Amino acid sequence: MSLNSVLAKAVGRSSYWFLHTFRSGGSSLPGKLATKIDPQVLKHLGAKYDVIIVTGTNGKTMTTSLLTKIIKQVQPDVLTNPSGSNMLQGIVTSFLAAPKPGAKPLAILEVDEANVAPVCAQITPKAFVLTNIFRDQMDRYGEIYTTYKKIIDGVKLAPTATLIVNGDAPIFNDAQLKNPIVYYGFADKNGSAADLRASFNSDGVLCPVCQHILHYHSITYANLGDYFCPNCGFERPELTDEVTAIEELRPTFSKFRINNTDLTIHVGGMYNIYNALAAFSAAHFLNIPTEKIIAAFNHDEQVFGRQEVIKLNGKHATIILVKNPVGLNQVFDLIKTDTEPFSLGFLLNANPADGRDTSWIWDGEFENLPYQKIPQIILSGEREPDIHLRFQVAGASDAQLITSDSLDAFIDQAGIIPNQHLYILTTYTAMLALRKKLAEQGIIAAGY
Repeated sequence: MSLNSVLAKAVGRSSYWFLHTFRSGGSSLPGKLATKIDPQVLKHLGAKYDVIIVTGTNGKTMTTSLLTKIIKQVQPDVLTNPSGSNMLQGIVTSFLAAPKPGAKPLAILEVDEANVAPVCAQITPKAFVLTNIFRDQMDRYGEIYTTYKKIIDGVKLAPTATLIVNGDAPIFNDAQLKNPIVYYGFADKNGSAADLRASFNSDGVLCPVCQHILHYHSITYANLGDYFCPNCGFERPELTDEVTAIEELRPTFSKFRINNTDLTIHVGGMYNIYNALAAFSAAHFLNIPTEKIIAAFNHDEQVFGRQEVIKLNGKHATIILVKNPVGLNQVFDLIKTDTEPFSLGFLLNANPADGRDTSWIWDGEFENLPYQKIPQIILSGEREPDIHLRFQVAGASDAQLITSDSLDAFIDQAGIIPNQHLYILTTYTAMLALRKKLAEQGIIAAGY
């Protein structure tokens, strides 16, 4: 180990200690300082670990959290990055913050799509978990095929790593991948009899072999499902782990079956069943007993910004991160399962971590919201005029729309909604700012 590496680790760990002792924490600065001194510091920090990388457009944080909970049933000291700080410097910080590794240390890392290759240039993972690829942050990633290439550039650096892949996503059924592959997905509820098309607004529905439009025997949402090409015969691969039944979907829980095993997670949404399935499949790969998976899923622990429930003046507020059209539409489907009236909040920023392009909100299905059940819609964020206009065009009345010119005003208004429940949809940097305000007011604990 070089002198630079020793110095980098010392500076990184000292800055982490200072930030978490005297400040409200820091998830990336210690790693940024350490990599400035030694750009290869992650190579030394992660040398002893078996590493599982979780990446994809949506679901990285929840999948990582669920998988970590499962593994902690048998290995309590697993390393992870729970704050969602998933770029190289944030991942370095997670290693700097970890205690001295034991005999067989394991790291479960959420990794930003564009950072898979930089991370894999320094550590070789045991496995990758690939969730999905949707159009997201066009200014950073471009179209979905550009995002896919960024991930595959990292995968190619670890040719022996097992790929645990969403088999319902056509883009992942790629002949160029030479790694061992495990596919997960939803069982075909139609028995291969149906011949369906994805929505006209879906990305990734061209056959990667002949460019014909893909057909489906069944569709879960967007471009995910049991696909096939009627022109060349390209089709979904055989699944190792599959959702065999959906039993109940509610805003606060989901009941379903994987490989005919009954499971419950304490978050709502079809998209979170995919996340649970990905975690289940990865745990299967790691030979975790099924009863440990069931126990981990039953453990009701909130995840940073992902259906986090807080109390505001006696009201219940659920914070949900949104960042692209597919994820936003899934959140809309989630909140529509609420049987009681609810209010809605929306915080829209357009910083680099959010994506500077806010045009994605126009692909969200705002028109399908049950406005008759939503007495108030509280709007704020740096791009509040954009989201205000989107709700107006979708049919929300002026009486429903309330503009808050600051987060303090937003929080005050959230505490006096006319009903008991508020869903707060927020982009990433707005979520961080909101949580900081809530911590300053003593409503939640400070952290990350």
